[in-house]
Amino acid sequence: MGSNVPGSEGDAGIALGFLAPPYPAWRLPGWHRGSLGVHGDDGRRYVDDSDGGLDFVRAFRRGDIVGIGMVHGLPVYAGGKPKVEVFFTRNGRQEGKWDLFEEKDRDQEGGDVRGLEGEFDLLAAVGCFGAVEFEVRFRAEEWKFRP
Repeated sequence: MGSNVPGSEGDAGIALGFLAPPYPAWRLPGWHRGSLGVHGDDGRRYVDDSDGGLDFVRAFRRGDIVGIGMVHGLPVYAGGKPKVEVFFTRNGRQEGKWDLFEEKDRDQEGGDVRGLEGEFDLLAAVGCFGAVEFEVRFRAEEWKFRP
């Protein structure tokens, strides 16, 4: 995904992530239960968190090609949580990653990850506000990042 954000960071922004339906169309990815996102205006990551997120990467810049992905694995033991790693890429390189369950384990009140574990429908999401231009690429042969 390439972004072209005119004006200052406060005027416009873009967020990319994943969500489990149903999801309110007016919420950016990561601000509601069953969703996660990385927000371009501040580079923070959000998992069911509309209160500020966690520092993660630097803010997106005009012309950056950014991406987000998830790797789902089997639980370490029977009945355990599946392994789910979320990763972020910029300009063809992995820039950061985290374990999906970090927020849930850290703070039992937030970080609702139900629906993101890969057992039900999971949707890629792009949210934006203000004047933003972007392009989304779902075809693996067009990706700049090669996992």
